Amino acid sequence: MGHRVSASRRTAIVELIAATKTGLTVRCELDENTYAKGVKVSDAEMAALNITHDAFHPEWNYTIAPRSKPAPI
Repeated sequence: MGHRVSASRRTAIVELIAATKTGLTVRCELDENTYAKGVKVSDAEMAALNITHDAFHPEWNYTIAPRSKPAPI
């Protein structure tokens, strides 16, 4: 069973993020699916992600963008 966050706590988290003064737009949606714990992601899978890290706390601030599709043959 996964960790459940109360509705009031979720609301507080979203409001805290939305209150930033950086021009950030927040859109969120509750995902109530259950996911397996302990799934390992290989170094090759991580390397295949299109991740751009921010200069400020890159371990927290990053963007994951879709990978470019290969050109049709």
